[in-house]
Amino acid sequence: MREITYLEAVREAMSQEMRENKDVFILGEDIGVYGGAFGVTRGMIEEFGPERVRNTPISESAIAGTAIGAALTGMRPILELQFSDFITISMDQIVNQAAKLRYMYGGKGKVPMVLRTPAGSGTGAAAQHSQSLEAWMTHIPGLKVVQPSTAYDVKGLLKAAMDDDNPVIFYEHKLLYKTKGDVPEEQYSIPLGKADIKREGTDVTIVATAIMVHKALEAAAELDKEGISIEVVDPRTLVPLDTDTIVESVKKTSRLVVVHEAVKRGGYGGEIASAIAESDAFDYLDAPIKRVGGKAVPIPYNPELEKAAVPQVPDIIEAVKETLNKRITTHA
Repeated sequence: MREITYLEAVREAMSQEMRENKDVFILGEDIGVYGGAFGVTRGMIEEFGPERVRNTPISESAIAGTAIGAALTGMRPILELQFSDFITISMDQIVNQAAKLRYMYGGKGKVPMVLRTPAGSGTGAAAQHSQSLEAWMTHIPGLKVVQPSTAYDVKGLLKAAMDDDNPVIFYEHKLLYKTKGDVPEEQYSIPLGKADIKREGTDVTIVATAIMVHKALEAAAELDKEGISIEVVDPRTLVPLDTDTIVESVKKTSRLVVVHEAVKRGGYGGEIASAIAESDAFDYLDAPIKRVGGKAVPIPYNPELEKAAVPQVPDIIEAVKETLNKRITTHA
């Protein structure tokens, strides 16, 4: 199996699907000759032409509205928003239209579209271009939400998203674009709603998303030197969420740390924690659930402050050691 970057895996998934299905097209700002803000679509306009690689005006609301209309009439659009922060400009189209139309039409209409967008911090893009807003999207019935962490996962999950008859919000972390992994050349699909255990362990379960999967694996390697065995679970999709895999992991380890880059307050980690609290895994817990998330501040431009605003490997290690040192006590 050859090794390619996360970015190349995204491009390959779209290109292969467009060769197979003439109803698939992509639209967004500067995605044609320029190749998109991060170069993901570079070279695609030469193969597929401007009718299927469509540059748009600078209007996220118009991009989303066009994609929704196209999807309702039988096309399968992939729209790219340059930064996930710009979802805010298209919220009415996404939340009040894309997410609800299939339900409101009694299933007679459907919105098979994929909204791809780079998310997260780490590039010095400051407060308006570095946010992690996935928890907003998970709150909306009718939307599916995906956060791949590896090149292999991003290709397979994007294929599944493109085949889905519902709107899918597909987050690609900026820092992951240059990471590499083994990826098959042929098309393959990873079912939405199936988590992956990235590392097996026995002492503590870490559930991490996107870039935090890699930081959790780094933390696990450091903790292993101290004889602490960490299991790292990557949900891969937030909606639908594979609760069963997480529950079984927590039953095995009896401890849970949840890590995401988004602000801890109101972040998706609370959903994972409550899923365990409401499951039979709760009775297996030997310590309180620990959440690790970003600070409740706008993402700073200064690189050192930017790092301080979101979880880093030492923060994860500290959380693991805290949960190992705490025990749930019962009172008569």
